[in-house]
Amino acid sequence: MQELTLMGKQDHVLIVDDDPEIRQLLSEYLQAANYLPFTAAGGQDMWRILGSEQIDIIILDLMMPGEDGLELCRELRKKRNTPLVMLTARGTLIDRIVGLEVGADDYLPKPFDPRELLARIKVIMRRARSFPERNEADRVAHIRFAGWKLDTQARQAISPEGVTITLGGSDYQVLRTLLDHPKRALSRDFLLNTVYGKEAMPFDRSIDVCISRLRQQLADNPRSPSLIRTVRNTGYMLMADVAYDA
Repeated sequence: MQELTLMGKQDHVLIVDDDPEIRQLLSEYLQAANYLPFTAAGGQDMWRILGSEQIDIIILDLMMPGEDGLELCRELRKKRNTPLVMLTARGTLIDRIVGLEVGADDYLPKPFDPRELLARIKVIMRRARSFPERNEADRVAHIRFAGWKLDTQARQAISPEGVTITLGGSDYQVLRTLLDHPKRALSRDFLLNTVYGKEAMPFDRSIDVCISRLRQQLADNPRSPSLIRTVRNTGYMLMADVAYDA
């Protein structure tokens, strides 16, 4: 049976890797799993495909000759919030944290079993779809806080100076949850369960990584240098009044 999206079509997966054998292996494996794969040998091909195809998730190699996967990830996050899995031959904890901090939704060290990558793709796609559905009914177009404006349709944060920041899927979900509970201490477990649902894992650092990214992204406003406060032994609190625009 085909694995179809909510829109009745196969998920489109873009594989960006300089190794032709890996591209072919993943392409054949994902196609057999009823995904529609596209392949790119580097950043130039990646941008070309993104400009012509509706891609649902990106598999991006960190180490490519002449190109920096981390920088490509940063550029992607400035323009779109497409879910992204980063692949790398370096599997240290520091490398994984850096990959997550620049906007990857997950990180998989090489060599890896394609079955594990497929399982992670399924989890990430469920995460990406579950949160928008929970918020479709509220019909809030914009949320204002501390001079910022969150565009809930484009998933972009607009600074008081008019600078637009496109948020990754997890970052948007964490910020949206904080905005829905302003000036309240939210535990890490609450944020994990709200954002990731049943996919949340004990001791998962994903929330801390998202908070770190959000603090950097929202640091442009001198009026709110401590917009997201750490509450000792609890979690995090958004220190701002919130207003909703229908």
